[in-house]
Amino acid sequence: MRVWLACFLVLFALAELFDWLQEFTLPLPIYILGGAFLAVASNYDKIIGSYLSNTAIEPSPPQPQLESPTQFPSSIALTMVNPVEDEQQSEV
Repeated sequence: MRVWLACFLVLFALAELFDWLQEFTLPLPIYILGGAFLAVASNYDKIIGSYLSNTAIEPSPPQPQLESPTQFPSSIALTMVNPVEDEQQSEV
């Protein structure tokens, strides 16, 4: 019986909280400041951590290079046919 009563009270509190949050609004500058705070907080290690650490930055290992083919295929001559110019010349 205690579990049912506890579940009922928790669900009732959540329903009332949800109802209250639907009517709650914040002005736009609060949203902007909140977004800026979240951006700084999520990148705290990248911004502040690099200044505080005394370890030298180790170079990354060299990336494997793709082997280039030793022989290039013979060049292919591409010719463009421009029907617009042909048609303009025929009209003149």
